Amino acid sequence: MTKHVVKEVLPGSIAEEMEIEPGDILLSINDKEIEDIFDYQYLSEDEEITVLIEKPNGEQWELEIEKDPEEDLGVVFDNGLMDDYRSCCNKCIFCFIDQMPKGMRDTLYFKDDDSRLSFLSGNYVTLTNMKEKDVERIIRYNLFPINISFHTTNPDLRCKMLNNKRAGAALAIADRFFDAGIEMNGQIVLCKGINDGEELERTIRDLSGYLPYLKSVSIVPVGITKYREGLPFLEPFDKGDACRLIDCVEKWQEELYKKWELHFIHASDEWYILADRDMPPASSYDGYLQLENGVGMMRLLHDEFMEALSREAGDDRGGEIDIATGMLVGDFIKSLVNCFNTKFPNRKINVHCIKNDFFGPKITVAGLITGRDIIDQLSGKLKGKDPILLIPDNMLRRGESVFLDDTDVADLEKALHSSVFTVKSSGRDLLDALLMKR
Repeated sequence: MTKHVVKEVLPGSIAEEMEIEPGDILLSINDKEIEDIFDYQYLSEDEEITVLIEKPNGEQWELEIEKDPEEDLGVVFDNGLMDDYRSCCNKCIFCFIDQMPKGMRDTLYFKDDDSRLSFLSGNYVTLTNMKEKDVERIIRYNLFPINISFHTTNPDLRCKMLNNKRAGAALAIADRFFDAGIEMNGQIVLCKGINDGEELERTIRDLSGYLPYLKSVSIVPVGITKYREGLPFLEPFDKGDACRLIDCVEKWQEELYKKWELHFIHASDEWYILADRDMPPASSYDGYLQLENGVGMMRLLHDEFMEALSREAGDDRGGEIDIATGMLVGDFIKSLVNCFNTKFPNRKINVHCIKNDFFGPKITVAGLITGRDIIDQLSGKLKGKDPILLIPDNMLRRGESVFLDDTDVADLEKALHSSVFTVKSSGRDLLDALLMKR
C-alpha cells in the first residue's frame, strides 16, 4: 500500500477539524489505494467518504467524513504529484536537454514525459510513456486537456524522430482520447528536411481529423544550441522557410475555420519574426490556447500594452530605465517603447538585446538567457545615479530568483550596480514597470 505523508494541514479545513496533523500518513479513501494526486482528487469528491489515516506511532484512524460536493479536505502533501515523476524513454533527435553543456544543476537534465504533468503543469507528452492503466484512468476520470507532442503522424518517421520503436503505435492513444471526447492540444517541433514540407501537410491533415476535441496544434522551430557534438545534424530555418510555413498554416486555417470556427493550426511567433511579417490579429489565436509555446505572446502583449497605454494621460516625467531581453523580441520591445515615448517623451528607455553566448547565437528567446550573459554584456553600460534594469520573469526559474546558470538576481544587482526588477508577461505589467509603479 502506497503511503502519502501529510506535509501541511490548512487552517479551518476539514482535515484540521478531524485532527489530521503533519506527519500523518494517508493510506486510502473509501478502501481504495491512492496512487497519486488524481486518485486523491477523484476519490475525495464525494459527499461521504471514509479516510484511513496512520499516525506516526502506527495507530490507524478510520475517519467518516461528510462534506459538500468537491469540497477539499485541506491536506498538502510532500510531493504535489503524490508520486515519483516519470522520466522520458525517448531519444529525440531534437531534444533540447541533450544540447545542454555539462556541469549545470541536476534538475535541468531530467527529461519528463509524465502525462500527469500535462494536467498539472501544461507539459507536453509523447504518449510513449503511457501504460494501459494511465489511458483508462484519463478516460474514466475525464481528465482534460492533455497536451500531446505529435511532431508527425507518419508512424515510421515518428519512430525515427523519437528514436523509440513504440512512437508510431503510441499515436493510437490519441484515437482513444478522441473517441472518449477528451480535449487535447498538440505540438509539432519542426525540423528542416525531416518533418516539414509534404510530411507537415500530412500531419496537419491527419490531426485535423481529431477536431473538435483536438483544439489547437502549434508548430515551433527546433531549437539548436552550440552543444550538438555527436548528435544528428539539424539545419536552421531561413526566411524563405518561414514564409512557406506561414503560407501553409494560413491556408489550413482558412479551410478549417469555415467548418469548425477554429483556426486550429498555429505558427509560433518566431516564424513571423523570421519571415519579417506582421503578427496575426488576436482573433486568429482562438483564445490563446498555445501561449506557453510562444503562439500569440507578442500579439497579446502588444494589444494589452496599447490598451493600457491608451488609458494614461501622459506627462513630462523623466528618469532612465534599462531593459534586457532576447534577440528575438528586441525590435518588438523597442516598438512598444516608441509608443510609450509618445506620451512620456522625457523618460529614456534603453533596450538591450542579449546575445546568447551560453547556448549559442541560434538560441534567441528571452527565456533561455543566462545571468552571466547579461552581466558580461551589460557591465559598465547602465547609466544614471541609481540604474534600474528590467528583465522578463520567464528568464528565471518559476517562483525563484535564479537563472538557468544558477546566477541569482542579487548577483546581477551586485555586478551591474543596479536595481533589478522582474516583469510579468502582460502588457499592463510592462507599462507599470516603465512607469515605475511598484
